[in-house]
Amino acid sequence: MVETLPVGRFQFKKLVAAFLSSYRTLFILLWIVAFGSVFIWQRKIIGAGISVSVKTGLSRPMPKMRPFAFNLTDFGGVGDGKTLNTAAFERAILAISKLGKRGGGGQLNVPPGKWLTAPFNLTSHMTLFLAEDAEILGIQDEKQWPLMPPLPSYGYGREHHGPRYGSLIHGQNLKDVVITGDNGTINGQGQSWWKKFRQKLLNHTRGPLMQIMWSSDIVIANITLRDSPFWTFHPYDCKNVTVRNVTILSPVREAPNTDGIDPDSCEDVVIEDCYISVGDDAIAIKSGWDQYGIAYARPSRNILIRNLIVRSMVSAGISIGSEMSGGVSDVTIENLLVWSSRRAVRIKTATGRGGYVRHITYRNITFDNVRVGIVIKTDYNEHPDDDFDPKALPIVKDISFTGIHGQGVRVPVRIHGSEDIPIRNVTFRDMSVGLTYKKKHIFQCAFIQGRVIGTIFPAPCENLDRYNEEGQLVKRSTAQNITDIDYDI
Repeated sequence: MVETLPVGRFQFKKLVAAFLSSYRTLFILLWIVAFGSVFIWQRKIIGAGISVSVKTGLSRPMPKMRPFAFNLTDFGGVGDGKTLNTAAFERAILAISKLGKRGGGGQLNVPPGKWLTAPFNLTSHMTLFLAEDAEILGIQDEKQWPLMPPLPSYGYGREHHGPRYGSLIHGQNLKDVVITGDNGTINGQGQSWWKKFRQKLLNHTRGPLMQIMWSSDIVIANITLRDSPFWTFHPYDCKNVTVRNVTILSPVREAPNTDGIDPDSCEDVVIEDCYISVGDDAIAIKSGWDQYGIAYARPSRNILIRNLIVRSMVSAGISIGSEMSGGVSDVTIENLLVWSSRRAVRIKTATGRGGYVRHITYRNITFDNVRVGIVIKTDYNEHPDDDFDPKALPIVKDISFTGIHGQGVRVPVRIHGSEDIPIRNVTFRDMSVGLTYKKKHIFQCAFIQGRVIGTIFPAPCENLDRYNEEGQLVKRSTAQNITDIDYDI
């Protein structure tokens, strides 16, 4: 069963007790209330829409965002959940493509109903608008999902060598595309895909729910995405991508690899005001895999992630990597709540990746009932084949953590560098995390160089230099390479 926002599970009494003595209490409580209200507001839109529809038989009128607007029903669409609407989508999008840039493109309205379809392709200068109570359903027969070449930065394929399944909603070499609505839904109906994957009945890598490649000026806003066969939204080698006010859902268990949003070799990305609860990473920033990503050489950079509530029982709230061989830099993650998750934020890489992770800022991060808070892992040894270069060592440096708070955390920090891949220039400041496990070595480090500014809780590892609040050196570490990593905690 898919989880929704656990207003009752935030355990406000524990949170208040943990922070009552801190001058930041009011800020944290207001922050949680604000983001809870965002999600409740989205749910009220759905509830109001159903109420109006039942009482009056009318649905909210769809706003006109382009000079030319079409309805899917004008092209033969039938929203009964049984009729296949692929041809209707294709005819409508073909009509929009003929408009070109003339007058600002066209809008395709999807009215209330259940619109079953096989995968289809978008076009430039297009808005896909889902009305309230509109739901696009992905057909579950994988034979109707087209096969595509492997991604050039991934080599032979992510799950299988050879071709991969395309996405339900796909686009390549596009400009100016908007997918939005009155909180309508795009549903990948991934249950059959997950079952076949676990039973090893698929011969190709599963397809994402939405994938847009080699494109620019993309906006995804005010919709719900759910039950993707694989990654949910995968922008690949794109520029200027915005994801705003989006809810992404899949079961938190038994829905393998259903990442929420995976910016991959993308530049100038904003992800904000979203709720994500999925079966893998809520967000994973990527840039290619081993020698293929090194050769493709497209970094992910200039990425802002803010004002999110996320959950991941299997992986992490926000991840970087492990496929990061083209490089990841200039990422800011702020105003984030991670609840009831295995890990909160994680950077993962390995020998053979090459590339770099640098200039990463985490600010105002709250953990609520998280097993491990902050993770940097340098031995994530999963490779596309045996031809990776063991001398291709990633660089991980210039990472800051400021305003890290929460409660119910087992291990607040686990930063596992190595002699070959040391972690450099890491900064901690303003950190106070309530613990569930009373053991000495819960702030775990290995092969890390960095600093702690001011007093933080729990006490940091001996690998880090100590500075006072004024930035003056108090104690220089002489033990940067010692290790107290304990995966049994």
